[in-house]
Order: sequence, then C-alpha cells, then structure tokens
Amino acid sequence: MIDISKTLSDSWQKALETEINKDYFKELVTALEKEYRSETIYPKKENIFRTFELVDLEQIKVVIIGQDPYHAPNQAHGLAFSVQKGCKIPPSLKNIFKELERSLNYKYADHGDLSNWAKQGVFLLNNLLTVKEGKPLSHQYLQWETFTDSVIEIINKECQKLVFLLWGAKAQSKKKLIDTNKHYVLESVHPSPLSAYRGFLGNNHFAETNEILRKINKEPIDWSVK
Repeated sequence: MIDISKTLSDSWQKALETEINKDYFKELVTALEKEYRSETIYPKKENIFRTFELVDLEQIKVVIIGQDPYHAPNQAHGLAFSVQKGCKIPPSLKNIFKELERSLNYKYADHGDLSNWAKQGVFLLNNLLTVKEGKPLSHQYLQWETFTDSVIEIINKECQKLVFLLWGAKAQSKKKLIDTNKHYVLESVHPSPLSAYRGFLGNNHFAETNEILRKINKEPIDWSVK
C-alpha cells in the first residue's frame, strides 16, 4: 500500500496535507498501485518519496530538478540523478561528477548515491516520481507533474533564499513557479551527453551555489559523494 503520509515529517505533513487529499492524487495512487501489481515499476514503493524523507521542508537549501527516475533495474531510489550503490554511474551523472571535478577539484566518485547531498539540504526532485521498467516518461499520464509542481510552489512559498539549479529546458520551465526576487536561480543545459558540452560542463553551478550560501550565512554544501 502506498501511503505518503507515513513517510513524511511533521513539516511536510502540514505542507502537503491539502494536496494529498485532492481527488487527482488519490486517483494517482490507485492507478499506481495497479501498475505495481501488473508491471515492473521503479523505484520500489518504499523509495518513491525518499527525497521528502531525507530533506525536511525546513532544511532545504538547494533544489535540483530532474526528469523521471532511471528505468533500469536497481538504479532509482527516489532521488533525482542519483543511483543506488553498486550501479554503473549513468552518463548524465558522470557529467555532473566531471563538472564537480573541474570546478571544485572533487575526486571522481566510484558510486552514484547522492544521499550525502540530500542529508545536507539538497532536495533532489524528479518531475515524475515513478517509471515503468525500460520505458522513460511512461508515467506522465499519472499526473505526477501536478503534484511536483505543487511541491515546488510550496517550497517557493515556505522557504527563504534557496538556490534552484535548473538544468535543461524541462527544468527551466519550472522557473515560472519560483519567485526570483526571493530565491536564486542558476540555469544551464542538461548534463546529458547530448548537451553537456554545450554549457553544462563549465557552468560552475556547484561553486556558485556555495558562494551564494556563504553570502547568505548558510553552511555550504560538501558536494563529495560518500
């Protein structure tokens, strides 16, 4: 049984109470339960809302918006761009690590689990939170985007002086949900191999994010992968 309320902290419970009681979200959960019974769906049920579990609403410093979960076995675990330890590092994440190495001299990681970022307040939100095995964007029809847009709107309203990293056209389309007078927004092309060399590599977003956090008296992020 998928029950988001069991995984949420008090602050997320309060912030999302209205949203998760809307008809569309109840229908989404019902349809998703059926999908899990008849198809192979990623991530596992218990990991769908993992980013909410690791990053309390009041602890968010940085928001990174991804597209949808990885669709191969054992990769996705509820954090955008992140894969479980033991998985081959996907191409987009390799380019993220290349930019970290280039800009901050961080050693190239031997795994792709970004939980260490989340534990420091980096909210890794996918636009869609589930996917069918081998079928990217297969859960667009489930209205996940209605939910995740609402999450971005809640974060925009409830939090102060966050850094939003918008990589690629889809993530940049969310800029309309963000008060740019209140928050900082850094944009570039997506880290995908198709676009990374047209502006992602060299964007300095990780270094610039830490500069912003220091400027507003917040602890910078240790971007190493542990």
